[in-house]
Amino acid sequence: MPDRPQALFAMTARNVPHLFPPGLLQRLGAYVDIDPTLVAHDFTDPRVRDTLARTEILITGWGCPVLDTAALDAAPKLRAVLHAAGSVKGFVTPDVWRRGIAVSSAAAANALPVAEYTLAMILLAGKDTFAVRDRLRDRRTFPYGDIVPGAGNHGRRVGVVGASRIGRRLIELLRPHDLRVSLADPYVDDAEAARIGVPLLPLDDLLSASDIVTLHAPHTPETRHLIDAARLALMPTGSVLVNTARGALVDHGALIGELRTGRISAVLDVTDPEPLPADSPLFDLPNVVLTPHLAGSQGNELARLGRTVVEEAGRLSTGDGLLHTVDRSTLERTA
Repeated sequence: MPDRPQALFAMTARNVPHLFPPGLLQRLGAYVDIDPTLVAHDFTDPRVRDTLARTEILITGWGCPVLDTAALDAAPKLRAVLHAAGSVKGFVTPDVWRRGIAVSSAAAANALPVAEYTLAMILLAGKDTFAVRDRLRDRRTFPYGDIVPGAGNHGRRVGVVGASRIGRRLIELLRPHDLRVSLADPYVDDAEAARIGVPLLPLDDLLSASDIVTLHAPHTPETRHLIDAARLALMPTGSVLVNTARGALVDHGALIGELRTGRISAVLDVTDPEPLPADSPLFDLPNVVLTPHLAGSQGNELARLGRTVVEEAGRLSTGDGLLHTVDRSTLERTA
């Protein structure tokens, strides 16, 4: 068997056993020489410098230090970064690309639980679940079996903002349900929307024509406060805004003002800032469902990310191309 390339974990150490439980770690060890007890959280740490100098494959995750020029100089043999999470924006620098280092991400695997969470919230919101739950809690009784006016998912209009991996996966998950789904994305044309299987609308038209709006665009200078006071005002009375993308896509001051009127509701898995200050009105508004960045991979879902990395390591070992290569040319407009 040929010598296995040297690999090194670079992430928050406590996540390693969740991403790579014993069976996956054993599979990974068949492709690379890696010490699971040595996890780099600082590339200047003397304990990792010797291994870093021999490392050909860096296996990264949440908490990976920035791959700046100094770190890359300390890893002259590095040829691939396999990221066991979604976005690489937080640690991959232009110098990585200049040196021709391949970068792979498990973003596609991480998209699935986010899409599943969003689907669940759309269906629950469509049934007016959260408001009914609160009325039942307050009154301690409820006319069981009575019709809830305005509730239901038959023909509910769902507007998806952003044909990202998550946005596209969500559209697939929505397809079996009796919903009317539309899309807004400036980088998608009518032909591409037809391939995705949904009508394409300008953002303002989508907002005014949707009962539930779900955000799946990246945070860029262009998308900061994409949903501002004027656009919130376009949303129909009784509609719901779902955000599992980035908090900064929404002007939170404007959102709080609109929510206080009771005209719309929101499901927020991400906020701006994150975490919210303890005195944020979003904690107490009755028409808000808050979760703490829960939609992405959690618990046993992390092993799906680890499996993606193991499979990519296997492709490297056989000389096959990486399946989940990050495209630098589109990085600025992806999550």
